Amino acid sequence: MSTPAPQWFKSSYSADQGQCVEVAASSHTVHIRDSKQNPSDAPTLRIAPATWASFTEFASR
Repeated sequence: MSTPAPQWFKSSYSADQGQCVEVAASSHTVHIRDSKQNPSDAPTLRIAPATWASFTEFASR
């Protein structure tokens, strides 16, 4: 069984030039990449959903 490709999205705060951080989530992993590079070649950081939730809670303060 193959794993579906992540569905990436950009922050609403992203610049029109596309220079931003992109995020994709699955049930077990949040994927994060920098879209200033060619997105298909960009390194991807993978973290647990609970870690992402803690980060976004902290960042929104």
